[in-house]
Amino acid sequence: MSAITVSRALREPEKVSEALRDHILAVVNEMGYVPDLNARALASGTSAFIGVLLPSLSHPGVSAVLNGIEARVRGTEYRIQYANTHYDADEEIRQLRSFAAQRPTGIIVAGTESCENLNVLVNEAKCPVVQTIDSTLAMDGIAVAVDHKKAAMVATRHLLSQGYRRFGLLGGGQDIRVRLRQEGYTEVMQQAGLFDERLIIWHDATSSIHLGSRLIRRFIEAMPDADGVLCHNDDLALGAIFECQRLGIRVPEDFGICGFTDVDFAASIEPPLTTIRVPRFEMGYTAADILITLGEGGVVKEKTLNLGLELMERSTTRRATTALSA
Repeated sequence: MSAITVSRALREPEKVSEALRDHILAVVNEMGYVPDLNARALASGTSAFIGVLLPSLSHPGVSAVLNGIEARVRGTEYRIQYANTHYDADEEIRQLRSFAAQRPTGIIVAGTESCENLNVLVNEAKCPVVQTIDSTLAMDGIAVAVDHKKAAMVATRHLLSQGYRRFGLLGGGQDIRVRLRQEGYTEVMQQAGLFDERLIIWHDATSSIHLGSRLIRRFIEAMPDADGVLCHNDDLALGAIFECQRLGIRVPEDFGICGFTDVDFAASIEPPLTTIRVPRFEMGYTAADILITLGEGGVVKEKTLNLGLELMERSTTRRATTALSA
């Protein structure tokens, strides 16, 4: 049996007969053979790994994206390398260049502190780059994401439709998606003639349930006539719900709360959280699928895939008819 036949069975199993493929794989397993990925990189110009750049490994919104990536890669010859930038722009570009130096099949950027960094990477990487940050970012490469400004506009209009008028925006950090959501909230509130910059409560810290509790207390103390809040993510919203319960504020009768992302706990807490569902698993899966397709010589025609969003209307924004007419 020739080395070419063995190589073909391992790299392109569909091109050899089933019986021959089974025989070769049995021998390979018995020998404990492990492919030399460095040799592959020298021969083909790329290695069989996909780099994934993340702003955080602890945020629940990130885990579903990772699950999607891993679901697509599972069962293939590709492997995944993760890099956590901790929301640090300098670390971000360092990790991007580290990935590019290893000649990956491609890179998935699941968060960035700087669009300029992203464009530098696309120009330097010499490999496909897919970002899952926002579908409207002006950049080279491929986008698999949602429109975060539009999502915030949908959430803001929903709160208005439920009769809330003095509702704020609760946020933390400097992520690009967060800034786009603020633009969406501001635009809709300005259109309604209700915008007040004092309704925006901000803290330059990583979002968490604890931060949500602190910010909502600060917000209510500063704006006692406020009747609701749109949170930049579900962590903050959960903290806001807990703090309202501690303060004796009824949700949604006295105070409406809307989150963003639709993490696993959103539908299970009491009251269930109204939020914007972002298809995070699908984003990760699609991004990995694009890189694998390109790595195997395929073609991807669409450079921007907007996966859409959905308002998950639950109990935290459902005001009673009596409250609306009061």
